Amino acid sequence: MKEVIRCAVLGLGRLGYWHAENLAYQVKGAELVTVIDPLAGRAEEVAKELGVSNWSQDPDVAFHDDTIDAVVIVTPTSTHADLITRAAKNGKHVFVEKPLTQELSDADKVINTLQQENVFCQVGFMRRFDPAYAEAKKSIAAGDIGKPLYFKAASRDGNVPHEEFIKHSGGIFLDVAIHDYDIARFLMGQDVSSVQSTGSILLESNQFMEKYNDVDQGLTYLTFDGGATGDVETMRIAPYAYDIRGEVVGTEGAIQIGSMRSTDVKLLTNKGSTHDLIQDFPSRFQNAYLLEMIHFISSVQQGKTPNCTAADGKAALEIASAATESFLSGKKVELKKVIEKTVI
Repeated sequence: MKEVIRCAVLGLGRLGYWHAENLAYQVKGAELVTVIDPLAGRAEEVAKELGVSNWSQDPDVAFHDDTIDAVVIVTPTSTHADLITRAAKNGKHVFVEKPLTQELSDADKVINTLQQENVFCQVGFMRRFDPAYAEAKKSIAAGDIGKPLYFKAASRDGNVPHEEFIKHSGGIFLDVAIHDYDIARFLMGQDVSSVQSTGSILLESNQFMEKYNDVDQGLTYLTFDGGATGDVETMRIAPYAYDIRGEVVGTEGAIQIGSMRSTDVKLLTNKGSTHDLIQDFPSRFQNAYLLEMIHFISSVQQGKTPNCTAADGKAALEIASAATESFLSGKKVELKKVIEKTVI
């Protein structure tokens, strides 16, 4: 077991910065040695803030540093396949934010490289590490609700992305709903066999999304290979809160996951009752982001396959790609078997 895992973070936007901060201060057994971002001055700025000695605009600085054990990739989706491949070929273990790759055709190539180079890859589906979802998984696995029959999820976000982001995001099913597709497989213990999806642009201010074949509201109906079914509601226009919830109905009960409450405090007055609401994803999943990084570093230390593998990333990506295809064609799309016997 290696005691200290030396890390580099590639991409220092909001989420990349949080991962860097967690590695620098909160993840036992991790040492953040290099931060990298293509924006001039950004890496140097973060390095000074976090007390990191090395920074660069060039990812090769990390890939060619033999003292670095692992890289955390938090760059635009279109760069994932190339950066994962380059990291693996230089013997670096990889944590990559979702999705694994932008194009499904690249997923197998990436997985083959990871296998050939014998390095781990964990995909950043942080909901698996959120305490509420993790407890639900344990409860379902213990048989508390019997056999899972139906999965239901709602992901509603009121923070509408700007046009430049929408242009490169891959669409609502790949950018947003993919989290629910992954957690559906995780909780149900079944793979998705078919999808049918629809979507709409509900706000006049979001009409620009049409030219990118995107929407601000989507719905995906899932069929699982074990006979279960489910639905995923995805929304970019919730005006009231960052609202992430899930539910699994079984033969002997149901389990509900998630709350809109920021704190478990309710105010009662003669005007009525109120409670505060979660407004953004950092508030909702701050702990999950830390826990997933702790798991990644522990996996590398112990030489064990992480919880959320590249094969899981490919499975979620195929569902998202099928959902996008279904939305564009208006037809139900059948999925191929995507989980490999050997996971990475």
